[in-house]
Amino acid sequence: MTDNATQTTDFPLFTGQVFRPGEPGYQAEVAGFQTAYTHRPALVVAAAHAEDVRAAVEYAARQQLPVAVQATGHGLSVAAEGGVLITTARMTGLRIDPEAKTARVAAGVRAGALVEAAAEFGLAPLNGSSPSVGVVGYTLGGGVGLLAREFGYAADHVRMIELVTADGRMRTLRPGDELFGAVLGSGGNFGVVTALEIDLVPVRTVYGGQLVFDTPLAAAALETWRQWTATVPDQLTSTVATLTYPDIPQVPESLRGRYVASIRIAFDGPAAEGERLVAPLRAVGARLRDDLRELPYTESHTIHSDPDHPHAYAATNAVLGELPEEALAALTAATGPGGAIDAVVDIRHLGGALAEPGSASVAVDRREAAYVVRVITMPAPDAGAAVPDEHGAIRKVLAPWTIGHSLAFLYGAGDGADDAQTRAGYAPDTYARLAALKAKYDPRNMFRFNRNIRPAL
Repeated sequence: MTDNATQTTDFPLFTGQVFRPGEPGYQAEVAGFQTAYTHRPALVVAAAHAEDVRAAVEYAARQQLPVAVQATGHGLSVAAEGGVLITTARMTGLRIDPEAKTARVAAGVRAGALVEAAAEFGLAPLNGSSPSVGVVGYTLGGGVGLLAREFGYAADHVRMIELVTADGRMRTLRPGDELFGAVLGSGGNFGVVTALEIDLVPVRTVYGGQLVFDTPLAAAALETWRQWTATVPDQLTSTVATLTYPDIPQVPESLRGRYVASIRIAFDGPAAEGERLVAPLRAVGARLRDDLRELPYTESHTIHSDPDHPHAYAATNAVLGELPEEALAALTAATGPGGAIDAVVDIRHLGGALAEPGSASVAVDRREAAYVVRVITMPAPDAGAAVPDEHGAIRKVLAPWTIGHSLAFLYGAGDGADDAQTRAGYAPDTYARLAALKAKYDPRNMFRFNRNIRPAL
């Protein structure tokens, strides 16, 4: 261990670092991408290897302490107060098997690193829109990727899981094992994943980018996109986002105060066919931005251009069985010009391979959904994890068409504040199966700083 880490005999084979509140390095170690709230553990274990994770969990079990896990902090839902935080950002081992078309990724690997490594062999992962998101956390949440309609959920393409359970035991899980499917889709409820083996796909380039429409055309762009999604092939995955740009120096003066609709396209096919497919969208009218093009998959993160700097955010969502015109109108009335809610609205087109059953054991439900609507609000830094009132208002607006929630897109909820949303992420029989497994493998609910599945009684 280094000089700025607490020395302890509790981890005799430990190769990482240990930090306590008030010590140098503690604040930097607990900081993550989310800045509205932060873990405040009594002990931080900065793991360098899987054995460090195992030793930390074993220690927490002996002391009867809860355990939180953080790689990047993008998906932080419930912040730890006390207990043990295991940080895995230093665990960056990554190996590509080009013959098997697989990757073995350690717990701290980020999507951008995996994309770059796979591209050397003409392959691509089923990653999401942000290159700074951790691969493991993203996959455990299900993984709705840039080409999700063609290839399905990332969780359906996992071949092996290395997991440390609440008893401090390192397990290697494969399809057919009791815990394998439970871990995929439950977001860290069953232990600490130290590595995954995942499928890669033979994708070198995509046709994609953004079409951005200004305020006068935003409503027409939304409605055109809604109708257009019923016509596209599974090889095309798209989203649309609406927002009013804030009047701040970081935003170009020409955009400040403008309400815009941004349609994001990712198409695994020839550029000429992509051009033909998007023609109805371009026909809406003049664009503030139109950068659709064929691009190497290593530049696929530019399709969404997600913020790459830590900031405060909170989000809710509604998984919809359909998106009729009246649903879109109600959403726009609440969040568009003159609406009561200032938020970024992101609507993702589902279906295609996402609707396929997948493995019966993988805990990703609501596959019949046609769309997921995400609503993102921007609280002040250090605002805490309380659910914003606007989130409840949005869920009420969309209630007539809502069939559930996506746990991967829920951020900013206090402990226990949204148990109903967590349950709504699963079919009742799936939740019951997960709760029973939780009682078997984590009866004290050590792993509860998440969208928690409580042990069955």
